[in-house]
Amino acid sequence: MREEYAKLNRVEMSIWECCELLNEVVDESDPDLDEPQIEHLLQTAEAIRRDYPDEDWLHLTGLIHDLGKVLNLPSFGGLPQWAVVGDTFPVGCRFDESIVHHKYFKENPDYNNPAYNTKYGIYSERCGLNNVMMSWGHDDYMYLVAKENSTTLPSAALFIIRYHSFYALHREGAYKHLLNDEDVENLKWLHIFNKYDLYSKSKVRIDVERVKPYYLSLIEKYFPAKLKW
Repeated sequence: MREEYAKLNRVEMSIWECCELLNEVVDESDPDLDEPQIEHLLQTAEAIRRDYPDEDWLHLTGLIHDLGKVLNLPSFGGLPQWAVVGDTFPVGCRFDESIVHHKYFKENPDYNNPAYNTKYGIYSERCGLNNVMMSWGHDDYMYLVAKENSTTLPSAALFIIRYHSFYALHREGAYKHLLNDEDVENLKWLHIFNKYDLYSKSKVRIDVERVKPYYLSLIEKYFPAKLKW
């Protein structure tokens, strides 16, 4: 999947155009969404902006963190929900019991493969998440798009985008033996961010046109005008 999507040969569009495109996506795993996706993105971003007014990179991260869900759309391959949304987890080492629906891993050949079913598997202590292969999903796709289009967002922002669905780590505290020092620092920001993502969407409707100029200015600051997707 990474090889296929790393080609970034599907479309050229701006970040805001992708925000609008995301309105066509319904995430069946999201427990509390009646509004269009763009409102969820802006609700997340505006809540962060209210509490962390000086961290503009974090506001923008709130806006863009779920843009990888366009993978559900036919023009992006029309991947099924299970391959796009929901929890992500490392492959190549033991599946931690804190991963949702853990019992189904017993059907996975890796579960009984001695090369992959130990605590470290193919990895080593504190090897860094950058060296860990994660299950594919919208997190890694958006991380790939941001990185390959030369975003100037800080390391913590890319970490949030890449691992916000890695609940076994940031909610359950599993897999910490794989983190390096930079991961440990970035995880602090992911814990902050997570308070504003799941289960915390405001029911106050966002006036998209009112806040749009602010977010367009952040997009211009941290991204090129058009990105390859």
